[in-house]
Amino acid sequence: MDAVRVALLREVLAGTEWLGATRRFAGVLRGSVVSHGGGLLLVGTREYEPWHLAAHLVDEAAWSGTPELAPTLVRHDARPSDPAHLAVGLGRIEAARRGETLLVVSPEGPGETLLERVHDARRAGATVLALGAAEGDLATMAHDVLGVGEESELDLDTVQHLVSAAAGETALPAARGRRRLRDRLSRLADELTSPPPPRW
Repeated sequence: MDAVRVALLREVLAGTEWLGATRRFAGVLRGSVVSHGGGLLLVGTREYEPWHLAAHLVDEAAWSGTPELAPTLVRHDARPSDPAHLAVGLGRIEAARRGETLLVVSPEGPGETLLERVHDARRAGATVLALGAAEGDLATMAHDVLGVGEESELDLDTVQHLVSAAAGETALPAARGRRRLRDRLSRLADELTSPPPPRW
């Protein structure tokens, strides 16, 4: 999902709880990795690896000038023969220490093996964030949770797009007032067609 689609999605979701919730969670994520500077570990479950979130966070890190947002994707079935960026296995979570942030993306509860490693990382001082399952052991263990249940209006993939885009924002969005639809669309068109700010 590109920036234009994210902007349109945000317009559609204006007035719902999702914009605030995803921006709040993204702010916690960004604040943790920037303030601690220890690195971001991203892991999913054996059945669900968050490839797209990893790619979008790498892009947001580059676009926002915040290299701390670029995650290390931790994989359940990583092999030494894999390319370096895909060869990081679950042992990396065991090595997590204070100052590092661990983001766990789990549509349902993670398996026992992953849960044990996450617990060890938290005890070692890592900040644990959870995206997906709103209840269970992982949600209890995490420092912050953004729950996306089966009954949610948005699916987990869409929420990940909103979180990654918000994590790359360098300023809070302008306060919303009551505007006509035409005014909102006009402002959106201006934002989408304006040149990006210069990067020094």
